[in-house]
Amino acid sequence: MLARRAGAELVALAMPVVIVAVMVAFFFNPAYVALEQDRAQADAWTGFTRDEVHTVTNSVLDQIYLGPPSFDQAVGGQPVFDLRERAHLADVRTVLLGLGLVTLIAAAILAVVGAASRGAGWYWRAVRRGATALALLIVAGGVLFAFAFDAMFDLFHRVFFAGGSYTFDPRTERLVQLFPAKFWTDTSIALAVVGLVLCLVVRRLAGRRATEPPDSRPVATPGSLSSSLEDAR
Repeated sequence: MLARRAGAELVALAMPVVIVAVMVAFFFNPAYVALEQDRAQADAWTGFTRDEVHTVTNSVLDQIYLGPPSFDQAVGGQPVFDLRERAHLADVRTVLLGLGLVTLIAAAILAVVGAASRGAGWYWRAVRRGATALALLIVAGGVLFAFAFDAMFDLFHRVFFAGGSYTFDPRTERLVQLFPAKFWTDTSIALAVVGLVLCLVVRRLAGRRATEPPDSRPVATPGSLSSSLEDAR
């Protein structure tokens, strides 16, 4: 019983991590980023052509995910980022690699506990509980972002980055020109919507797989079995 409870708690914690990782992968990839940069008019902010914006951004994403993290992109022979911007991109890479490591651990927990439980009802109820908790957090976060976007955006960055390392001048620094405010507001809304959909899908699937715990199932006795046979006759 103790092992089952521990396993259920681990599963309930691991499930949101995996869902968040799927959300990040869904949006922070070249296809989505290029689409949203065009919507946010990153070319107008930077003075680059759209092709140059996409080339620089794709190179940045490659270095974030695959390395090496030099972030020495250039347009027209001029470096795109200054030293502070490069340092922040390196910090972003560290955070995303950390998320990747935590996601691998969370996925391993789901797989190992799922195999050990043999798909028992308590396992799927724990999966559903984790998805429900994340859905509630997304709703609460969405309300806060809707009424205080700037404050919440700053708070989010303070959690993961050193103070002052993530503030840039949109008039002169390319990082915030490549990813203007509209990019982040649109992406935040899209993340919330997709995250809620994923949580609801996981909840529904887990609910279908969940069964009653064995100790709550009716136990057949000789008397009840005899009565059932008599009724069948």
